[in-house]
Amino acid sequence: MKEKIIEKLLLACSLITILTTIGIISVLIFQTFGFFQEVSIISFFTDTEWTPLFANKKYGIMALLSGTLLTTFISIAVAVPLGLTIAIYLSEYAPAQLRQIVKPILEVLAAIPTVVYGYFALVYVTPIMQSVFPSMSGFNAL
Repeated sequence: MKEKIIEKLLLACSLITILTTIGIISVLIFQTFGFFQEVSIISFFTDTEWTPLFANKKYGIMALLSGTLLTTFISIAVAVPLGLTIAIYLSEYAPAQLRQIVKPILEVLAAIPTVVYGYFALVYVTPIMQSVFPSMSGFNAL
């Protein structure tokens, strides 16, 4: 009897999870169709202005998309060679004592969300870069 109750309870919990997921997906689909009835898909992807709160509303994500791709490519160009070099050095060439010190430090750094690194770069690194390059914007891809 207890096993049947637990089985039904677990079934109810799994059904609630599935129904919640279906509800979220259906709301997103219906809202998307409503949005794209007012805004052209072509202008959504090709317009460069995102001003949904202005009187003349524009919903272009080209600038947002290109900024995301730019920062992604810059981070890949820096992180892949640097990360591979450090990983190869630590696994093949570094003394065991150095590896025991550096590995936990790298694991802690990997646990920090990237938003924190971005904020650190915005607050501390950007002013240093602006002193070297005075024409640099406060908000930049680096």
